[in-house]
Formats: sequence, C-alpha cells, structure tokens
Amino acid sequence: MSENKREIGRKPQRGVEDRAEIYAILDAATVVHIGFVDPDANEPVVIPVAYGRDGDRIIFHGSTGSRLFMAMKAGARVCATVTILDGIVAARTPFNSSMNYRSVMVFGVPEVIEGDAKEAALYAVSERLIPGLWDAGREMTKKEFAQTMAVALKLDDVTCKKRSGGPLDSEDAELPIWAGEIPFREVPGVPIPDPAAAHLPIPDYIKRLSQR
Repeated sequence: MSENKREIGRKPQRGVEDRAEIYAILDAATVVHIGFVDPDANEPVVIPVAYGRDGDRIIFHGSTGSRLFMAMKAGARVCATVTILDGIVAARTPFNSSMNYRSVMVFGVPEVIEGDAKEAALYAVSERLIPGLWDAGREMTKKEFAQTMAVALKLDDVTCKKRSGGPLDSEDAELPIWAGEIPFREVPGVPIPDPAAAHLPIPDYIKRLSQR
C-alpha cells in the first residue's frame, strides 16, 4: 500500500497514515459503499456490499448480472468507502456538534478474480461476514459459482480519517448547556432462527458471531 497518495484538504490533522491502523479499520467495519459512474445511466451511483480483506486488497462479490459488477468488469474506476460511527458529539451549539468516526476511502479499478483464486476470494468474504459458515453450510453449486463475480481492489490509493474526543467549543464552555459524547457501537443481537430451522440447536459459529 502506498503512503497516502492523496492529500486531505479539510482537517488534515485527522488523517491516518499508519498501515496497521488502516487495516484495523477495514477489519472492524462490515459494509463498504462502492461509488462509480453508471455507464448506462451516466450518473453517479453508490451501492453497499459486504467485503473481506486479503492482505493489501479488499474483496467483494456479487451477481454477474449486477450493474455494479458489470461496470467493474468493464474497467470502471471506483471509490470504496467504509465508515465506523463511534459516537455523536453534542456541543453547546449545533454548529460545533460533530461525530466521532473512523473512515477509509480506497480508489482504483478493481480486478476480476478467476479460477481457484476466485473460490479463495469467496471464502475470504464469507469468513469475514459469518466465520464458519463456509465449512458448515452446503457447498456452492457450479451454477451458483458461475453466477457470482469476485473482484479485488488493491489498497494502493487510500485516504483515512478519524475523529475522537469531546466537543471543540471551549469558547462556550461557561454556558449552562450540557455537552459531551454519546458513544455508538455496532453489536450483534440474539439469533432469530428461520422457522424451518427452529428445532435445530444454534451452532457454535453462530454463537461466536452473536457474542462478539
């Protein structure tokens, strides 16, 4: 990965250049939003997808009939963004209120993954979303495999920003108005079984996912 080719124009002090920290943010997030210009509609589109990280690249998959994946196969340049909301910061005025967050933007042209590498890529995304399901679930059929496209986006052109801490409104600190941070955290809930699987015990890999 390059050392942040792009300059952060607004509030550059929030920029993150440490590779390990960028990887940690990518590993902690769940959804990546892929922005691209739809060649058919000639307008910008942003589509959320699940993803996994494999070293210095992120991997995502979808239907071969998807307009996003068809565009990427044709060489569309994309901007992939992940964001983790850590808290809402309430200042003494709406103007100074903010959010605590960690965010990564990756720019580039994804590459389609084929053959054995494609199966490994699909495994990586599955393990990122539901660890253990790949081995415990039904094996993917040849038709399903053919209908799924896997692409990789190298982490060569990346920007990363974060904010933490309380409100920055020292000029209003004497006002009798509450200020502080309301933490946010994404946590899994209690598993809800499909009616046809209600008689089955919850497997360990689902328990581990629901308890993390």
